[in-house]
Amino acid sequence: MNAITTCAICRNPSTVRVHPGCQERLTDNLAALPGLYRQLAEHLAPRRRGADGGRAGSRTAPLPVNERVLDLRARGGIEGVVTTWERVAREDLDWEPAPFRGSIQQTVDGAVNFLLTQVPWFCDTHEAVYDLAYDVRRLQAECHAIVGGEKPPRRIPVACPCGTVLRVTLDTPGARCPGCEAQYSHGEVLQLPMAPRAAA
Repeated sequence: MNAITTCAICRNPSTVRVHPGCQERLTDNLAALPGLYRQLAEHLAPRRRGADGGRAGSRTAPLPVNERVLDLRARGGIEGVVTTWERVAREDLDWEPAPFRGSIQQTVDGAVNFLLTQVPWFCDTHEAVYDLAYDVRRLQAECHAIVGGEKPPRRIPVACPCGTVLRVTLDTPGARCPGCEAQYSHGEVLQLPMAPRAAA
């Protein structure tokens, strides 16, 4: 009989290191990133504030691009996250560094393809699989909020018993308190009390 522990990604009770559903979600979120990167190109122009193109309150002219989209599509955005995780895997496995792949789009495609082949390894053995899943989920959600026109999930300030304020969403899989290093599962973090308004 398998001992019950906690899933390394969602922190909920589990008899395996990572729930199959959590591994599948990580794979799906990773696989979506190259397509989302391409879709972001259609959202580089900033949205107009009104149908008549009326001026906003600022006297300075807005940038001719959406900065949030530009950051995600530039080196260090989506590319920076996936290549960092590829480098982590290659170094831990004692493999050669990633080859030069060309454009940012080609680099994203190549790094994601590499990571997709390594998802089982991350889930089976890597101590930072939670961080990988978190980074990929955050990127995927941020891209979807732009290309789908949705607002990002509202963050709720909750208070850890040590006094540190954590900002979580209703779909947060779990959280680690940076103040006392306490680890909370999805259910536990949503049971924490709301942070006082002054602290939030």
